[in-house]
Amino acid sequence: MAGQSRSSNTLVVPQASQALEQIKYEAAQELGIQIPQDGYYGNMATRDAGSLGGYITKKLVQIAEQQLAGNR
Repeated sequence: MAGQSRSSNTLVVPQASQALEQIKYEAAQELGIQIPQDGYYGNMATRDAGSLGGYITKKLVQIAEQQLAGNR
């Protein structure tokens, strides 16, 4: 469908989009994974996609723990 995002995920806080993109690129750089320039992840190795997703989740949990502890 033209004009629609490929992802069916919706953000609870739409303003978080830019921060999530930054975390994704930082994670990819740290893991040595190339982010597809066209935004299509279908050709990415499953192992790389899983590593990237796992790293992002770990980072988001760390950020939440820091905020809950009051240690920004």
